[in-house]
Amino acid sequence: MKQLKSYFQNQVLRHVLFWAGILIYFVSTASMSVYSNYVQVLEFNLMVVFTQIITAYTCLYFLIPKYLNQKKFVWFSVYLILLLYSMFVIYSAFKLVYYDPKYYEVFSEAGKIYAQERLVERISNISVFLSKSIKILTPAVLMVAASFYKNQQQLLELKEQKKSAELAALKNQLNPHFLFNTLNNLYSLAIEKSEKTPEVIERLSEILDYILFRCKDAYVSLDKEVGLIENYLALEKVRYGKRVIVEFHADVDESISIAPLLLLTFIENAFKHGVRQELKVATIRINLKTVDGSIIFDISNTKPVAQLSPYDKHTESLGLENVKKQLSILYPDRHQLKIANDKEHYSVSLTLKEIANV
Repeated sequence: MKQLKSYFQNQVLRHVLFWAGILIYFVSTASMSVYSNYVQVLEFNLMVVFTQIITAYTCLYFLIPKYLNQKKFVWFSVYLILLLYSMFVIYSAFKLVYYDPKYYEVFSEAGKIYAQERLVERISNISVFLSKSIKILTPAVLMVAASFYKNQQQLLELKEQKKSAELAALKNQLNPHFLFNTLNNLYSLAIEKSEKTPEVIERLSEILDYILFRCKDAYVSLDKEVGLIENYLALEKVRYGKRVIVEFHADVDESISIAPLLLLTFIENAFKHGVRQELKVATIRINLKTVDGSIIFDISNTKPVAQLSPYDKHTESLGLENVKKQLSILYPDRHQLKIANDKEHYSVSLTLKEIANV
């Protein structure tokens, strides 16, 4: 089977089989009431297929690349008509010189009248030219359609490869960014010799297990992302203690899928820009829910009063830039991202529409 498959992958063989199929179709569907025998049928259709082959490959490898693809539509039309007329002349000459004299006796009365016409009379018959042109051009149209389909499939494959490469690059930037922040938390607790260090290590191990082994796919179950968020919030609460009030509400359909680590980036930014520089008590509110198969995520954080927030300088972290790129790749025309920045609060609202079930 593998050897047979390799044979059919040969382009020359595929083309030979295509034309053989065209010829077999013509011969097998011919009405024997018109022909004396299958030799006559074969000779007639061989001439037709010959003109079809010349037309098809001239269009496929010359006219289309040089004129149609270059948007020279007028020249393409002119040369196509000239090509078809040339094939019609060759076809008419073949019939006049060889076919009609050989099979004249088996022709109908109308066929005998046509067989007596001169070449000039034959090639000047517009109605016959148009009818024969359709038959001559049909295989070329099929081959162009097949070539277009193949090119589209290759283009889609290249786009998918590019998308996968871009996502891999973005995740490679995002994962170390998150890990760096979490290790800083653990480092601070270790210096203080906090009793909460074992809890942090346990939470961190669960997070690393998720990042390294459970979120390799483009989409993961939403409940896994909820677990990741809960672990991250637990780590941050240990780090900041009473300096931050975190409210997290999740009401989700666990069968809904989501691109991994998208939501975590917004939460990281809330702590980075809303808590670290706050001298009093910061507040972060997070709401996550699913409605009719869509994911709705809202997060807001208070802004430090003591000094200017980085958001007021219109700067964005690497993580936020990455998540925007991921949204454009994974959810094109299926996401809505709103960012509000006022004097006291910074909030993000993200809606991911028509998410498929896991």
